[in-house]
Amino acid sequence: MRRLLALLVVSSLFAAVPVPETRKGTQVDDYFGTKVPDPYRWLEDDNSAETKAWVAAQNKATFAYLAGIPQRKAIEARVTALWNYEKFSAPRKEGKNYFYTRNTGLQNQDVVYVTTDPALEGRVLLDPNTLSREGTMALSGMKPSPGGNLLAYAVSSAGSDWQVWHVRDVATGKDLPDQIPWSKFGGVAWNHRGDGFFYVSYDAPRQGEALKGLTKSPKVRFHALGSPQAKDELVYDRPDQPEWYLDPSVTEDGRWLVLTVEKGDAPETAIYIRDLLKPGSAVVPLLDGFDAKYTVVESVGDTFYVRTTQKAPRNRLVAIQREHPAPKAWLELIPQDPKDVLEGVSRVGGEFVATWMRDAHTLVTFHDLSGRRTGELALPGVGTAEGFHGRRTDTEGFYTYASFNAPPTVYRYDFATGRSAVLHAPKVDFDPGAYQVEQVFYPSKDGTRIPMFLVHRKGMVLDGSNPTLLYGYGGFDISLTPWFSPSRIAWLELGGLYALPNLRGGGEYGEAWHDAGRLANKQNVFDDFIAAGEWLIANKYTSTPRLAINGGSNGGLLVGACLDQRPDLWGAAVPEVGVMDMLRFHTFTVGWGWKGDYGSSETKEGFATLVKYSPLHNIKPGLAYPPTLIITSDHDDRVVPAHSHKYTATLQAAQGGPAPILTRIEANAGHGAGMPTSKLIAERTDIFAFLVKALGMKP
Repeated sequence: MRRLLALLVVSSLFAAVPVPETRKGTQVDDYFGTKVPDPYRWLEDDNSAETKAWVAAQNKATFAYLAGIPQRKAIEARVTALWNYEKFSAPRKEGKNYFYTRNTGLQNQDVVYVTTDPALEGRVLLDPNTLSREGTMALSGMKPSPGGNLLAYAVSSAGSDWQVWHVRDVATGKDLPDQIPWSKFGGVAWNHRGDGFFYVSYDAPRQGEALKGLTKSPKVRFHALGSPQAKDELVYDRPDQPEWYLDPSVTEDGRWLVLTVEKGDAPETAIYIRDLLKPGSAVVPLLDGFDAKYTVVESVGDTFYVRTTQKAPRNRLVAIQREHPAPKAWLELIPQDPKDVLEGVSRVGGEFVATWMRDAHTLVTFHDLSGRRTGELALPGVGTAEGFHGRRTDTEGFYTYASFNAPPTVYRYDFATGRSAVLHAPKVDFDPGAYQVEQVFYPSKDGTRIPMFLVHRKGMVLDGSNPTLLYGYGGFDISLTPWFSPSRIAWLELGGLYALPNLRGGGEYGEAWHDAGRLANKQNVFDDFIAAGEWLIANKYTSTPRLAINGGSNGGLLVGACLDQRPDLWGAAVPEVGVMDMLRFHTFTVGWGWKGDYGSSETKEGFATLVKYSPLHNIKPGLAYPPTLIITSDHDDRVVPAHSHKYTATLQAAQGGPAPILTRIEANAGHGAGMPTSKLIAERTDIFAFLVKALGMKP
């Protein structure tokens, strides 16, 4: 009866929406004796005239539909007004200079400032908005040199993961001649003298393959300032391990080059080191068993302070002697907590600053160098605190605090007095006191207790009529903690409820929580999300015709899989930049790196798992699907747009009901990072306008 009612509501809301027909090919693949058709394989060729024509036709239909929604202009105006507030990053100090980013409100890209007093604005050092007319050139990384006289910064174009490193003289604001192209997935690490840096490079891709060709075999090189890139020293590579990631850093004393090694996105890591005080010394292993996750916090002489999951699935901090790296010789400084996750450790102000996660929100504690706890940071509420980067001689630290109804505020912490002071407090055009944030816990299909944040207007009536946006991710050890979004406030003002469950597959409860939602356990993630929707309905927060689901990247996969498995449960769906073809994800750019979470169709066992939930391969022809808006971008070289294109074509052909199946394909944009403010506002506006119509809202 509930599904029939939902169909009647949908039928009354939507007339037939004309979408372009998509040509079907004859491609069929054989996976261990199972024949799997792939009729839209031709859409993988983003350079072909036919694919470009398909993209143009789909966008024409979608934007015509969205333009016809009466509330769209009002939503755009409100989202723009909410977005128009000053945004600051926490400062980072090097030498006498403090570096931070600022956005006056609607600038397409954040601007880099430098100052000698963090309480004063200082001067503009780098404005990416001057690099392109549409704001599509974005700052993708920056690192001041020791002493703060130079700034290495990376620029990416149109949202691509590819970046080019430059070096700017801080005093003059002028760039040096140095340029380092074909770098991605890593920052730079300056040497102690500040006359060069280590970085990650890849071979230049073949013509036409930059946005979809496989990216493997990283190399760590050293660039000496003033020399051409062709002369950069090859520091480390592993031709025998093309699927390793390499991330260089240099310890504060300048002695050690530390290489953190990952096998794709698998949770286990290794640590390799090089003694920079000994010219010509080799890169050697410190911890190379790939038996746990290891993160070097700092070093003193031959002692390395390491945060690890070794015999501690919620992390602990240990001291490891270089000559005695076996676990039996380690000194434990901060032990694993019985329930909280040790999410990060930094050494600032002569002590350790530990960031913990408790039920998906932040706690911060302070410890002396023996690991003894000396205090706790008083935070304004249940939210997320980030920062505390600095040197061990610093007497101050900086951090940012935010929550669902609290925009990011930058604080300055005095280690001598133990007090925090507000450095930058944004002023957003809304009343935070009008909204309520609560955390509930609900049972998943197998009885596992799942936490979920609910954000809504105070006094909301539980009568099943509240338009609800259920957002999820559930993967790659990534935790979803309370964060602020100006566009989300617009959704709340429209009368909407925002629900955020902390699904298995994330890192909210440590290694075991991640393991429970990856590889053969991936179905748990979908069960958790479906159970969240059922709980919201059973407790009369909402009902099927008023319940929309949303997620991006791995969260787009989540939405696609849950739309396949329970189309009767949802009133609308918005998957963004999703991994939709689980049988071929590993064949594009860095998709191979996700095998640690997904497995791979290259093995019989992997295929048997993936084919059961792959969003592309579980669409059922003739079934009535709810209104769906599929979001992607033409320069996404993380999750290539072919995933969304093939999913769109398949879902459009299968749709047996009256609801629209549309796709919005952003031009000159990528996976999300670096997207200019103007495009972000337009995209959020279109999503909310789509949902207002799909859920029958009358704001």
